[in-house]
Amino acid sequence: MLEVKNVTKNFGDLVAVNELSFNVTPGEIYGLLGTNGAGKTTTFRMILGLLTPTKGEVLYKGKKIDYDVTDEIGFLVEERALLTKLTVEEMIEYYGRLKSLTSEVIKERLTYWLDRLSLSEVRKKKIKELSKGMQQKVQFISAIIHEPKLLILDEPFSGLDPLNIEIIIEIIREFQKKGTIIIFSTHRIDHVELFCEQLTVLVKGKSVISGNIEQIKDDFKRKTVKVSSKDLNIETVKNIEGVVKIQENLNEFVISVAEESYATNIFNYVKTLNNVTKYSVEKPSLSEIFIEKVGEAYNA
Repeated sequence: MLEVKNVTKNFGDLVAVNELSFNVTPGEIYGLLGTNGAGKTTTFRMILGLLTPTKGEVLYKGKKIDYDVTDEIGFLVEERALLTKLTVEEMIEYYGRLKSLTSEVIKERLTYWLDRLSLSEVRKKKIKELSKGMQQKVQFISAIIHEPKLLILDEPFSGLDPLNIEIIIEIIREFQKKGTIIIFSTHRIDHVELFCEQLTVLVKGKSVISGNIEQIKDDFKRKTVKVSSKDLNIETVKNIEGVVKIQENLNEFVISVAEESYATNIFNYVKTLNNVTKYSVEKPSLSEIFIEKVGEAYNA
């Protein structure tokens, strides 16, 4: 288990991370979200042992992280961390040696992953000659070549097309099934909903949302009503009690109500319409909750 326990990190007067706590168990993918400057990178560096918390502690398997366990950790950073004058195979071999793999194991795994990620034809090319998407795949392989038990993925899909994103997703899930502890950070909230059961949202270094995603949605009072009807009048809906906002999409209207009980008001109006092909009351998306909670935190 990875335990982040009441961690605070100060840089002079700046509080980069403020009393942050969360646990990640083996086989769990934990989402860490936040805007730029929220404290994610500082948190990652404390988890990796590159920074020492001002207060609190980070424990992996019940102990502080040190050089005895670094070979069990993989980290894909948001920024490119590649030596561009090396070839693809030289780059991955270098990372493999840093993680104490033998030449035989590196060679076997290198061939496997290059083939899996359609990079075999560029193994002799220098990193600087590759597209951004190919570079991202090389960086991903470098993070997993040693089959880590703790894997930190910071924006793993950066520069990738949908096909390659699907391949990376498949690989991440394979590591999850093996029991790897995975921390997943991204600006794409839909990816968090796809992967994670638990998450923490950071704003200015402090957690503003934390816990089980479905429970977070249940606890969020605002609900979404979706209606498909050519007869719906937007101005009429805006004046219905409990309506917070209404958005017109291509084939439906998305109506936010202050709480679920107000959905009845929408239903009573929809009953008067013709040509209604859809009416549903749904939990808010994680994106809606993120926008509201982050906005509240910034305005506090």
